[in-house]
This record gives sequence, C-alpha cells and structure tokens, in this order.
Amino acid sequence: MQSVPPARLSRELREETSGDLTRRRWTIGLSFAGSAIGMLVGAYQTGILKRLPDILPGPLFDAEKVDASDYAYKRMQTPDGPLMAVTYGITAALAAAGGKDRARQNPVLPIAASAKAGYDLLTALKLGREEWQDNKALCSWCQLATVLSAVTFALTLPEAVRAARQLA
Repeated sequence: MQSVPPARLSRELREETSGDLTRRRWTIGLSFAGSAIGMLVGAYQTGILKRLPDILPGPLFDAEKVDASDYAYKRMQTPDGPLMAVTYGITAALAAAGGKDRARQNPVLPIAASAKAGYDLLTALKLGREEWQDNKALCSWCQLATVLSAVTFALTLPEAVRAARQLA
C-alpha cells in the first residue's frame, strides 16, 4: 500500500480529472446527500423538527408514522436517522481516501469503498422491507436514500473491479 504525500493528495483530489475521480466525487456527493437525509430524519426523531413531510405524494408514504415508530428506534437505543448519517459519512470517507491512482497503488481502498456502498444498498433494501412490514407505510426520505445507495454502489464498481484485478 503506497502512501500519497498530503500535498499531492490535496492537488489530485481537488484538481485532477479522470473517470475514477469523477465517479468518486459523485459517490462522495451522494453519500453526503444520504447523510443529510439521515440528519433530517434524525432531527425529526429527536424533536428538533416537529414535522417531517414526505417528498413523494401518495398513500404509500408516511415519513412521520414510519420515523416515529418502534421500527425506527429499535437499534442501539437510538433513532435510526443519526445512525444513517454516520454510515453514509463512512462511505464518503472511503470514497475520498487515496490518490487518483488508488486502484493500482492501494487496491484495498476502492474495494472497501465498493463493499461499503454495497452494504449500504443491502441495508437500505432490508430496512425498506422492515418499514413496510412494521408500518404498512414507507418513509419517502429513506426510499430516496435507497435510490442514492443503488447509484453509489454502481459508481464504485468500475474502480473496484480494476483494483481486484490488481490484487490478483
């Protein structure tokens, strides 16, 4: 695993262009959006916000019902919104780690980022199923996060595949 000097890492991440860096920037941005959704839901779940209107209309969606239900508070004695913010933050950090040639120089980084993005997607799908089973309703914010997770995972795959070939 090669270390990139901080000054070079700063320049590469901010100024260089490549397909991998573009996908990584999108991955970081989408992960930040997932964190923001978690913070918004968490603000409702902890009483900072008194209302959490759905962003999608229709009878399937009821964010307030879902995010105030037992389902949303049954893990680790905390509401799930703040946990969501943290987990997407970790995904962003993994996507940001390493220089522009990390698939070659540090192949474990893109593999870890893709594995984490895949974990996020599987977790979001599992939680969506639980949301529906427990509440007969969905949180539209959470379903948006699921879509973001799917796109994020897809964005991480090309670099992760090249990194896996590098390790092989």
